[in-house]
Order: sequence, then C-alpha cells, then structure tokens
Amino acid sequence: MDKTGYSLVENTIIIKRELNSLDIFVMEFIEVLKKHTDYLIVSGFVSISTGRTRGTEDVDVIFPLIEREKFINLFKDLIKHNFWCYQSDNPEEVYNYLKNFQSIRFAKKDQLFPNIEFIPFDSTKKLKSFEFNHPQKIKISNFEFKIPPIEFEILYKELLLSSQKDMADARHLREFFSDLINKSKLEEYKNLITKYKK
Repeated sequence: MDKTGYSLVENTIIIKRELNSLDIFVMEFIEVLKKHTDYLIVSGFVSISTGRTRGTEDVDVIFPLIEREKFINLFKDLIKHNFWCYQSDNPEEVYNYLKNFQSIRFAKKDQLFPNIEFIPFDSTKKLKSFEFNHPQKIKISNFEFKIPPIEFEILYKELLLSSQKDMADARHLREFFSDLINKSKLEEYKNLITKYKK
C-alpha cells in the first residue's frame, strides 16, 4: 500500500515526512522509557504525527503501573537525560501519584512545554488495557513508536472524548487513513468502547 502521506510496510505505518522538534522531544523520552517499561502513545500526538496541523502542549503516554524500584530507576534515567518532573524531584514522592493512578508530567530541564503526560493504568482499566495490548507500530524517519489501532483511536475520540479538537482529530485520521481503516474493526471497537465507557 502506498499513499501520498504514508505507506504500510510489514504492519508498520511509515509516515512520509521529516522529524520536527516535537517528534524529537517525544523520541528522546521514549528512548529512555522503553529501557524500563512498555508504553503506548495516545490521543493528540497520534493525529499530529500523521500530519494534522495543530499545536499541543502535552503528549499522552500510557503505561502499566510498575513497581516502585523500577519507577525509581526510570525516574533517575530520565533526570540523567535532561528531563524533570512537574510533581517533585523525589521519585519516592512521585511514585505516590502513580500508585493512586494519577498522571505525572515530564518536560525538558528549564522548560514547561512541551511535556509528557505519563498515565498509569492496570487491568481494571479495560479500554486502556485493550489498546495497550493491540499496538500499532508507526515510524517517522528513524523514530519508531507505538500507538493504538487507528480505528480504536478514531472511535475513542468520537465516542468518549468528543471535544471539538478531538472530533477534528478523528476526522483527520479518517481521511488520512481512508484506505487503511477496517470497517469490521470499527464495529468491534465501537461495541467495546460503548460497553466500557464511563
């Protein structure tokens, strides 16, 4: 499959553009993160990475809640790579947010934006667990990362988030990936999201 904006190579979506400063920020975070735990990039960055022209101040990254010691190692590694955490300089204190399933934020040293919203979840979070366990690989230049299934991301924005910005994101994804979207998956994911949405 080959389109103007992307191609599909062995189930990896290759986006045909160069990296920008936001991509590089996210790539630097993910390169540290994946040494310590698995992850999924969700929400606005998915549509932005595929060419939707809108600004964003944060990039949402979900991850399965990890043990305290593993998080402390991750935290120290991020600090070593010039990131800082909004909540505290003390990883023990920051972990208290995570174990209560509160998100935390990381940005580059001496900067507030852009930032990573780092969102923990466990198996009780059915929709996050589903998308996490069905990742779609995507690649821009030399930056490969994981996002939810395109159909799931579209419906999550349409059925759950539903803001003007999210609906515009969903329209962009429907148009950009018009040749890739699987109608049977749309129906499957619609039923799933409807079942588990709050």
